Amino acid sequence: MHYAELKRAWTELTAPGAPFEIAIVEVGGIALRAYRHAPPDIRALWLSTGAFADRTYLVYRGERLTYGQAHAQADAIAGWLAARGVASGDRVAIAMRNYPEWLLVYWACVSMGVAVVGMNAWWVAEEMDYAIRDCAPKAIFCDPERLARIAECPGLTDGIEVVVTRLDEPPPGSVAWSEVIGSDLAMPAADIDPDADACIFYTSGTTGFPKGARLTHRGCLANLMSMAFSGQVQALATMRATGVQPDPGAPVPIPIALLPTPLFHVTANNCAAYAVTAAGGTLVLMHRWDPGEALELIERERVTAFAGVPVMARELIGHPDLPRRDTSSLLTLGGGGAQLQPDLVGRIDAEVATARPNTGYGMTETCGIITAVAADFFIDKPDSCGPAMPCYEYKCVDDEGRAVPPGALGELWVRGVQVIKGYLNRPEETAQAITDGWLHTGDVARVDEDGFIFIVDRKKDMVLRGGENVYCAEVEASIHRHPAVAECCVFGVVDERLGEEVGAAIVLRAGENLGPRELRAHCEGIMARHKIPRYLWFLADPIPRNASGKFLKRQLRESLSVEEAG
Repeated sequence: MHYAELKRAWTELTAPGAPFEIAIVEVGGIALRAYRHAPPDIRALWLSTGAFADRTYLVYRGERLTYGQAHAQADAIAGWLAARGVASGDRVAIAMRNYPEWLLVYWACVSMGVAVVGMNAWWVAEEMDYAIRDCAPKAIFCDPERLARIAECPGLTDGIEVVVTRLDEPPPGSVAWSEVIGSDLAMPAADIDPDADACIFYTSGTTGFPKGARLTHRGCLANLMSMAFSGQVQALATMRATGVQPDPGAPVPIPIALLPTPLFHVTANNCAAYAVTAAGGTLVLMHRWDPGEALELIERERVTAFAGVPVMARELIGHPDLPRRDTSSLLTLGGGGAQLQPDLVGRIDAEVATARPNTGYGMTETCGIITAVAADFFIDKPDSCGPAMPCYEYKCVDDEGRAVPPGALGELWVRGVQVIKGYLNRPEETAQAITDGWLHTGDVARVDEDGFIFIVDRKKDMVLRGGENVYCAEVEASIHRHPAVAECCVFGVVDERLGEEVGAAIVLRAGENLGPRELRAHCEGIMARHKIPRYLWFLADPIPRNASGKFLKRQLRESLSVEEAG
């Protein structure tokens, strides 16, 4: 592969005066790496997209909004909020599905220096109650489903403006969406600190109440720069290595992205929505995930990019409608939120003729990606998530926080302007997660000689079997190599003798038959015997996931009985 060319292109693009020049800035008393030429704040980014006024911006079912219409509505929203005393430094919550209104409220708020609180649309009333009291918003924009859950908590919205979308006649005490966007008020001026909160996204609450991660303007824009850099550096390296030059007369394709994951997470909002919006592209929204509908939308809207969680990509290319749908517009297929299994990388490249696989590894706590990789570099290292972006320092450390030797396993720590300011109202948790600017990712990783990072597993998901570390991601990747397997989730099962044994829940593809003996025989040829699951459960229903598409391992483990395992 073209790793020498990648390093050369990397150096050129980050050099003084280059588009991705790296500068050192002081944030909170700590010197951090940043992009010198990033926009000053998100307001500047949004206002720059006014140049695309006639282009289609948002598509949802039969609805289509141009950039001009989106700007007019965002101006009205900001003006309406300002008229009600909402100002820079305040917070506004969004609690709804991926409706167009989500993004219109988002851009309006961040453009006036107001922090957006993305509320998980899967939350029940108790979780809604917790988050609203935790973040204390001045206003809440919600859909009817979320309004019903909020209404289960008497007095929760006292003193808070509640705006309801997708409902012609909202209940007393709330405001209709039409009233907000029908105003002729202008967006107020704003002088925004780049290190002010842009949004607060709550980390998944699979254990206890979630924590509100404070993402800054500087961090969100650095993530946008990181994604642009990743695409350019890999394309430049490949072009030089192969000698294949782009046609200078060919039009630059305008991105059209299908957005299947929720906007209250960085995968959809900070990565997909930011990148497409900055380029003047089109975002195609879905009411809920359905692979058949996704294929229909790809064909009808001529979608060029699909970025979901890995299970979505797997369901898309495994859907029976794939051969009869026109997917020739697709240029990239992949996503983030979890690691793409190596077999899936190859299948994407083989089964969708025009699309190349891509992925980004990151966290809510890094405003988006830490690493990214695509196309030939991903095919060459399918079990890697790519190199860390230029605005990061990174290292792998042992349990005492000491750097491990090159190539050795350790917890990945990263530092840079993309790392969050901390957790809202959680100083102790912030101190535990961030040390002198270094974010403890909780992921066990190694770095190879080319600087590519390999995530072995979540540190807490490691199975300690008789003193031997068994990394769940490795076992899952091996099981996925069996053609009958649609989904699998590996976890530790308490064992009196060994401490833990390896367990795996399996969902088979439709029409397939596979038993414990056959699956273990498959595993014996590709992994050490101590890694082969002792406990196997073959499930009839999909494995439960949280809103970001990640398996709910604790919930799954508690629902299974050892006596019923194969």
